[in-house]
Amino acid sequence: MVEILGVPQPASHQATVLGEGVRWDARHDELLWVDIVQGRLFRERVDPDGGLQRVRRYDVGVPLGAVAPVDGEDGYLLAADRGFARLAPDGALDWLAEPAPEGTRMNDAACDPAGRMWAGTLANDHHEGGGALFRLDVDGSVRQVLDGLTIANGLGWSPDGATLYLNDSGPGVVLAFDFDVERGTLSGRRELVRLGGDQGSPDGLTMDDDGFVWVALYGAGRVHRYTPQGELAAVVQLPVPQSTCCWFGGPDLTRLFVTTATEGYTDDQRAAQPLAGRIFSVPTRVRGTPAAAFRPVGPWWPGARAAAAAP
Repeated sequence: MVEILGVPQPASHQATVLGEGVRWDARHDELLWVDIVQGRLFRERVDPDGGLQRVRRYDVGVPLGAVAPVDGEDGYLLAADRGFARLAPDGALDWLAEPAPEGTRMNDAACDPAGRMWAGTLANDHHEGGGALFRLDVDGSVRQVLDGLTIANGLGWSPDGATLYLNDSGPGVVLAFDFDVERGTLSGRRELVRLGGDQGSPDGLTMDDDGFVWVALYGAGRVHRYTPQGELAAVVQLPVPQSTCCWFGGPDLTRLFVTTATEGYTDDQRAAQPLAGRIFSVPTRVRGTPAAAFRPVGPWWPGARAAAAAP
């Protein structure tokens, strides 16, 4: 039996063009999220009722796909434009690498249990096979792990770290891989879920403590909860169609936050859907996890150099 969860409530007041990349930053008990198109990172406090209060907004000036906290400091690692950058707490930006080819950009990204960042890409024209998956290692090296994807999207790991889940929004599939945490390698590629038609396209995803996969379905205004075997277990129905990403947040990590978008909307559509582009919150009976942090090692990391230069 498929469970229908809660009534989503708008948690934010500001509509975005392409709200995405929502994460829980356990360092500061803050919700992080981005507007890809406007190149903005938002830091928010969560009220007891699930509402959001702005802490700070950063404007990075390029398309911003995703953000991760950084272990041992207050900075952030960004997957932005064609590469990776460190954002300092004061807003200073240090570019680290730009592995994505011209005509493509970073999309969703997340850190694995060992502290590496994995970032998917897409072609600017969204053509088939134009996306890839990159891995930024803790020593600063970058490797392309997969190619032939279309819109590489939500990433997440099972609680034991043995499975990586990856969405490819182009063909509408949720993929699963066997994952070697120590080596950071993938094997055993398989299709967990395939969606099509009015089911929407799998966009961002997150995991809960039970090992279930939560997938935001762009175009359908839904979030689906799947078992590790790909069976549909629960549904969250949103009042707007462009649901983009989801993550658990709040003090006990039981409230699901869902970003939405107004991508391609006309003025009439915005007027007809005044809640589009907002973040929604949904109380649940399960618990998520904070965003895994990037764990840089060595003097290559700008934060390490800044710390060494401090008086």
